[in-house]
This record gives sequence, C-alpha cells and structure tokens, in this order.
Amino acid sequence: MSEETRSDTYADLAALGPYGVRPGHALITLVEPHPGHEYAYNRWYEDDHYYAGAMAMPWMYAGRRWVAPRDLQLLRRPEKSAVAEPVTAGCYLSTYWVTDGRYDDHMKWTVGINRRLNRDGRVYQDRTHVFTAFQDHEATVYRDGAAGPRDFHALDHPYAGLVLEVVDAASPEQRAELLEWLRSRHLPRRLAGSPAALVTVFRPTPLPGDRMTYVKQVEGVDTRLTLLWFLEADPRDCWEDHFTGLDEAVAESGLGRVELLAPFIPTVPGTDRYVNELR
Repeated sequence: MSEETRSDTYADLAALGPYGVRPGHALITLVEPHPGHEYAYNRWYEDDHYYAGAMAMPWMYAGRRWVAPRDLQLLRRPEKSAVAEPVTAGCYLSTYWVTDGRYDDHMKWTVGINRRLNRDGRVYQDRTHVFTAFQDHEATVYRDGAAGPRDFHALDHPYAGLVLEVVDAASPEQRAELLEWLRSRHLPRRLAGSPAALVTVFRPTPLPGDRMTYVKQVEGVDTRLTLLWFLEADPRDCWEDHFTGLDEAVAESGLGRVELLAPFIPTVPGTDRYVNELR
C-alpha cells in the first residue's frame, strides 16, 4: 500500500513548512444549482464533495456551508451587481480556511484531486459557479477586541448567520487605501454594538491555468475585496438596523463600490433543510 500512496513521504512533508492556525487564505465559493437539481446538488455536496473535494485536502483545516432561502435572496443589494446576475443567483455559499503560507501546496493538491473526481464521475455538473475564488487574508476586525472567538475559530463557532460583501475599489492603486479605510474606520464603527462579532477581509487571487473548465477565471483580482461578516443573530432580525446604508457609506468614501451584499444562514450538515425554500 505504501508504494501506491507514497505513504513514506508523509512524515517528511509534515516536518517542513508553515503549520500555524492563522487563516492565511480562503476558498469562498457561491454556487447556484440548476432548477430542478436542488436536492441532488445538495446531497452530492453534503455527502461527498464537502469532504472529498475540500476538507480531506492538506492544509484546508476548517469549512462551513451557508444557504440563502428565497427571503434572504430578496434582501441582497445592489440590484445590478457585477458579481451575481441576477443578484439573487447563488443560493449556496461555502467558506474554507487554508493555513497561512500553504496556498501553493494546497493548490497543487486541489487541482489534482478535482481532475481525479471528474475522471471518476464524482463532480455534479448541473450547477453554476457564480463567484468562486481562492483569496488571501488581508485583515480581521473584531467587535470586542481580544474577547471572543478568533478568526481561525469562525467556521467552527456556531454563528447564526453570515453576510458576504464584495467591494470593488475605484482603481488598483486605491485598493490599499480602501482596505485601510475599512480596517481602521468603517468596520470598527459598523461593528460597535452590532450582532456581528467579526469581519474578515480577503483579496482574490487568480485561479491556476489548469483549473476546471466549469470555473471561470477570477475577476477583479487587482481591485476587489471580499468581506465576511460573522453574525450572532439571524440576518433577518438585524438586516434593516445594521446593514442598511453599508453600500452608501462605501460609495460616499469615494474609494469603491459594493457589488454584492448578501445574507446567509448556516446549513444543517447531513440534511436537506432549506432546500425547499430556495425558489
């Protein structure tokens, strides 16, 4: 068996390279199952792909799936989005943390395993990738300072909801300025007294040239930032009070434009809960 799996190399690899817990990178993937395929897609992802195509891979150490039933889809902004067309597209969101400094190692494995899964007929084709990107961590802003879970806990802590926010800077040169404004001014002000415990900020990286053909190349690599707001309350209960005006505030800064603001709730692993509420 060791000859077939090269088991003898595992001990050598474990002794090399970074092995901290910081989420240096993330995979954030927003997907729309094709009409009529909602149950089959969910079962494939829950029963196979979440594990074989994600969590079983080296250096991908935490994951969480989120869902937007129709009522949450209808809360999204802006009406015309550069990310989702229509803006309601993408009812399932999966988020994964990758160990800092292990992006290249993970990418070699993920390209290889997805080739194998495709060859073995273990990739569900009746779905559309609305927004799929590996991303590098730029900042985490906490509501309560040093108290509470850290960003590396975020996908395991039982948060009640998540808001995906995608912001495009006005130019590549202004993205650094936008990031600093978000980190030092905008996010601390918005988090204070809110049900959001923390916000992580990432920037997308290009997908490899040998990626799967059904996943389009990442857009906005030079200008885009992706924010994940982790909520201690159902987003339905705090949307109007805490997320109204977020897009206007970014626009007024003159540094960028919110291209997607989308609320989600966690899936219940191993079940089809919420599948009948997607349409």
